[in-house]
Amino acid sequence: MTGAEDAVFESVVRDDVCRLRRPETRWLSTGHAGGRSTGPVAYNVSVPEGWAETDVDGYVERRLDEAGFEESGPTLLTGVSMRHARRARLGPVEAVVTAGVSNPAALPVDGNESATHRSAADGEEPRTGTVNVLVGTTRALGAGALANLVAVAAEAKAATLLSRTGFPGTTTDAVVAACDPAGEAAAYSGSATLVGSAARACVRDALCASLGSRYDGDGGIPASVAAAEYGVVTDERASVSEILGSEND
Repeated sequence: MTGAEDAVFESVVRDDVCRLRRPETRWLSTGHAGGRSTGPVAYNVSVPEGWAETDVDGYVERRLDEAGFEESGPTLLTGVSMRHARRARLGPVEAVVTAGVSNPAALPVDGNESATHRSAADGEEPRTGTVNVLVGTTRALGAGALANLVAVAAEAKAATLLSRTGFPGTTTDAVVAACDPAGEAAAYSGSATLVGSAARACVRDALCASLGSRYDGDGGIPASVAAAEYGVVTDERASVSEILGSEND
């Protein structure tokens, strides 16, 4: 595990809540009540089996209070225990990941994935799995570069999961991207940049380590959506056409 002296974030786990801390950090979250914010903390919260809370804001507030965390910030939720959280650091980037795949989301390209699957009831969002990625950099990213860091992290997550599980994600995956506005400026975060390349490596390695902790080898990883407790297959086909009416026609 990366030592605290090398970390982008100061991290601590209490009562199955992981807090990441870095003063005056700019965050962009795709999770519950997500969006852009600035503050010192973000959280990854493990929820119990069978969790069916409808007042998510109230639940998060209670969990943070019970864990002794007074500051609010972007919060992700997962059915995976924080004992399976793993962090990876490379250069100016760090990623913290929790990974569970009991609710895979398959996206067949060649039609091989069976459409037979179990799915949650209408309105239900099972959190039995979920891959949560929190990735941050000591660099100062512009608005577009921070948004792109979300895409870079999601791409790395999908590529790694496809390799290790056969699925690009689960039905409840989320990403939080972060940067230090007081750091050295970085105009871009694509895969060919220092930040983007490091983020891809960090997400891959932290995700692999979390999967290794959560599952004994391949034991417990569903072989297909049909074999999973929950899951979806996007097997519909969209209508595709040329873009007509161009001035170059």
